[in-house]
Amino acid sequence: MPPSTRKRAPETANDSQSPAKKPRTVKGKAAGPGKVVEADDDNKPINSPSQLTPGVKLPAKRSKGASLNKSLKPGDTDKPLEIAEKKVSTTRSIKKEETPEPDSENLASPRSKSNKRVRTETEETKAAIGVKSDTSPKKIPKKSKTKSHDDDEEEEEEAGDPASEGATPKKTKRKRKSKEEKEAEAMPLAARATGLRMFLGAHVSGAKGVQNAVTNCVHIGGNAFALFLKSQRKWDNPPLQDEHRDGFKANCVRHGYDATRHVLPHGSYLVNLAQENAEKAAQAYGSFVEDLRRCEALGITLYNFHPGTTNNQPRPAAIARIASALNRALSATTTVTPLLETMAGSGTVIGSTFADLAAIIALVDDKSRVGVCLDTCHLFAAGYDLRAPPAFAAVLRDFDATVGLRYVKALHLNDSKAPLGSRRDLHANIGTGFLGLRAFWNVMNERAFEGLPMVLETPIDRKVDDGAAKEDSGADDEEQNAQGKGGVKAKAKRKRQTNRKVDGTAGKDDLDAEDGEQNADVNDTAKAKGKKKGPVKPPKEKTVEDKSIWAREIKLLESLIGMDAESEEFKVLEKGLADQGAEERKKYQEAYDRKLAKEEKVKTKDIGSFFTKKMENGKADAVVVGDGSSLSELSELSDGFEK
Repeated sequence: MPPSTRKRAPETANDSQSPAKKPRTVKGKAAGPGKVVEADDDNKPINSPSQLTPGVKLPAKRSKGASLNKSLKPGDTDKPLEIAEKKVSTTRSIKKEETPEPDSENLASPRSKSNKRVRTETEETKAAIGVKSDTSPKKIPKKSKTKSHDDDEEEEEEAGDPASEGATPKKTKRKRKSKEEKEAEAMPLAARATGLRMFLGAHVSGAKGVQNAVTNCVHIGGNAFALFLKSQRKWDNPPLQDEHRDGFKANCVRHGYDATRHVLPHGSYLVNLAQENAEKAAQAYGSFVEDLRRCEALGITLYNFHPGTTNNQPRPAAIARIASALNRALSATTTVTPLLETMAGSGTVIGSTFADLAAIIALVDDKSRVGVCLDTCHLFAAGYDLRAPPAFAAVLRDFDATVGLRYVKALHLNDSKAPLGSRRDLHANIGTGFLGLRAFWNVMNERAFEGLPMVLETPIDRKVDDGAAKEDSGADDEEQNAQGKGGVKAKAKRKRQTNRKVDGTAGKDDLDAEDGEQNADVNDTAKAKGKKKGPVKPPKEKTVEDKSIWAREIKLLESLIGMDAESEEFKVLEKGLADQGAEERKKYQEAYDRKLAKEEKVKTKDIGSFFTKKMENGKADAVVVGDGSSLSELSELSDGFEK
């Protein structure tokens, strides 16, 4: 066949862009541009038709002029293999055409052109004998790249196909921290105290592996710590890696932490063991028991979690479901003790009263493996006053009589931005909120709490100017997002995501400070049509996480042990911290007062409407309310409401 009539494969991007390859040698001789070279394996480019037709032996030579497009005769169908041999062998006799000089439109090498002809003619041969051909290009497997956990720069290679082979892979880079920054981060902010009967710490980050939580606690000078064992914002998580498990255990031994007493993992906000829906209940239980098994793998014996919410179902039934899930989980594990956290009491949350906790524990079969974690902010928001020593003692007596002090296994130490009984979970720094420093003096000198892990969950966001914020913006994003519960900004994002995604989870109780600010700034009359809302909020101030706040608060709380609360030293500390939070307390007090006034107004309006409706229907004598008084006896009260 004349060269001008031969069919050619269309040129691909790879043919026009890939550089000419060095000729390979076959049996000691160089393979020229027009020679056919057999591939060594399936991952290499196809250079020979024998790779598409295994088992067919190609003859050494064939006469000129044979046509590859010759069709099969009716009698040839009985000898497909013989026909295949004749058709395939024609590829050995094709001579190379004169290769034109490369120009701007034709950059393919002679070798690549020859290979294209061979592949095209092979396809014709396979079509002639009825063999299906896969014309799609082979994909090159994606190259995996292992990076060290300590490397701050992360790179990712994109998998290429034959058309993109030879191109420079795209890389995603993060700002690399300087040597000075790494050394500063590794340097402890405060020395760890020794010989104390109280073990203080914070909820630290376990980003890039739970083993890092230990060193993060060392960094702030803590003797106890909390962490998330996996992401608290999603259901599906990778399993605990062996190297992370071994690293955690090794770090605990190296730095002297007792994982069986002073490490307090926090459960996922998504889990609601009171869930009535069977599918959601199974999902919640699966996540819960997985965390308990991770605790056992790490040698941890305490595990804190939010009890759950009723989802507007009967409370006793919801409590029974929590206890049932606990019994199943305790049967599936051997060493871990789940701790019910006291809650602030918003919505339909379970655990804001001592009676809720007692009811759950009463239904647990193995009472030696269940306990309570007291959260100071939650207790105060739920109406338990911890400030004055007599009030604090009364709360402990109430708890002991209802639940039992022997069940207290850990504490969360947080001041409150919201007033007593507000049912708002708004954490404040120690001594700056409505609890005040005296409440924490009571805690730090209570003998019933000696030896227990005490974990700070206070905000550590520090306001900065624009220049400093830009400089700090190159910090590791994953680290900031997983910083435990310290930063108000990170915590607010976590809670909003949780509340949007989950139907009736325990996380709904944890409302952030930004929500409180929004409620405080919205006018009571804003909902009326045509009326404008209150003043527009100013832009949010930029903040960065400052772990030295935790280090200072740990030292502050440790200094309260044995300190005389009537001394001048204590009074100076108390007043200084109270002054720092005065403006914020005033803002939240005003917001809470407006909320109470609005609720009272709605309540009064509803009662007045009820009386008026009954009086108009002439049924006042037949309706009995409250203590048995008839509505006719309360007509004067009704008139007062109408006025």
